[in-house]
This record gives sequence, structure tokens and C-alpha cells, in this order.
Amino acid sequence: MGYTTENLDNYSNGDNTKAVSHRIMPLDVKAIREKTGMSQEQFSAAFGIPIGTLRHWEQGLRSPRGTARVLLKIVDSNPAAVIKVIQAEE
Repeated sequence: MGYTTENLDNYSNGDNTKAVSHRIMPLDVKAIREKTGMSQEQFSAAFGIPIGTLRHWEQGLRSPRGTARVLLKIVDSNPAAVIKVIQAEE
């Protein structure tokens, strides 16, 4: 769908039949970290995430975005494989 003035006018007038809505589902960062069996300090160090940022995510004060979100989704889907790769780097 192109962004024409007509499309924008239609949308602003309530016609959202051609509108595409993208919802970002929240991540349970604490549950993801717990799957790894790591403490906050270990997880933070292993993935290069500042400890304060990790705590904010876990408390729901902030949400991971961009590459951090992608990394967390990968860790969530296969924590053992990610940990194996990280350990091989050390």
C-alpha cells in the first residue's frame, strides 16, 4: 500500500481496511534468562548486556529492541545452542 494523501485521509477518517497493524509481543526476559540457568550477572556478562539494562527489562520498566530483542528470541528458542557458541568463543 502506498502512502498517498487519499490513503492517509481514509485512515484518519476511520477506514483502516487497508491498514497493516504490527504488534510487538512482549518478551519475558527473566524467564528467558532463567532458561539458561544463569544469574543476572552471568547473563549480562555472557551477552554483553549492561546489568542495569537487564534489570530494567526484567522489571518491565523498559523493553528490549532491535538486535537485543532478536538475540533474546534466539536464546529463548534454543538456550543450549547459544551457550555452546558463546563458550566456544572463550
